[in-house]
This record gives sequence, C-alpha cells and structure tokens, in this order.
Amino acid sequence: MEEMQNKTHYIAVTGIIRNSDGKYLICKRSPNEKNFPNKWCVPGGKVEIKDFIETPKDTSYHWLNIFERVLIREIKEETNLEIQNIGYVSNLAFIRPNGFSTIIISLFAEHKSGEVKLDEDELIEHAWVTLEEIKNYDLIENIFEQIEKVHKIFNNKN
Repeated sequence: MEEMQNKTHYIAVTGIIRNSDGKYLICKRSPNEKNFPNKWCVPGGKVEIKDFIETPKDTSYHWLNIFERVLIREIKEETNLEIQNIGYVSNLAFIRPNGFSTIIISLFAEHKSGEVKLDEDELIEHAWVTLEEIKNYDLIENIFEQIEKVHKIFNNKN
C-alpha cells in the first residue's frame, strides 16, 4: 500500500485565459476552499478518470490530450467560457493539507466565446486584467510569474 501511495498524486490543470483585448482572466477562490481560500488564481481543476474512460481511445491503448480536454471541461464548468489554441506554460507540485501530493499542469488558451458566469461554489469573483493590473490582487504565489510567461509567449507571436 505504501508503494502505491508513494506513486499516487492528484493531477490538476489550470488555464491562463487571454481575451482579444490582451487581458487575462483571474478568479477569487471561495472562502470555503481547503487550499488557498480567498486567494486570486486562474481557473482549473483535477483530472478525473471520467475525463477519458467514458470516451473512445485515440490509439489501441491510450487516450491523448487529456490535459487539454480537462482544461476545456473545467473552464466551461467554472466560468462558462469556450477556449481555443491551448498551449503549455509550466508544471509544479505541492503537498495538500491532507498529505496528498498534487501535480499542477499550467496551460494557456485564448478566449473563444461566452461571458463569464462563475460556479460560485468554488469561485466567487472574477476580473479581466492586464499584466500591470494583476499586481493589485492577492494571488496564489507563482500565478503572476506564470501569467507573465504567457504574456511573453503572446507578445513573441505578434
């Protein structure tokens, strides 16, 4: 059992969403959240087995692009937005208060359509902000650096 627990992690995917005005979506976490209550973050959530097991495999044995599928689902569930042009930002790990490790994959995407309507069980406020404006929010650590990295990615595209 210890060996299995040593190899088991929560896996979560977060999304830095940029709109056509070049602003980024940030959201304030509910005060009821176990991790980082009342902090500002980017939307996302955990990978669940239903994210792939209930769909046809992409190869004989595998499901592909799970992180992208999870991000699309989580952004829709939490914010009501449709996204496109998903890319990779970074990854990190932390230990939750219950002792379980969590691996977080940070992705970016462009806003495709929809108006923000939050799932207020998890997120209670939102803002579309510039890189400069985001400094005025009480962010989970490393969110600013990740958004700054995405900002550079988009500026290099132009």
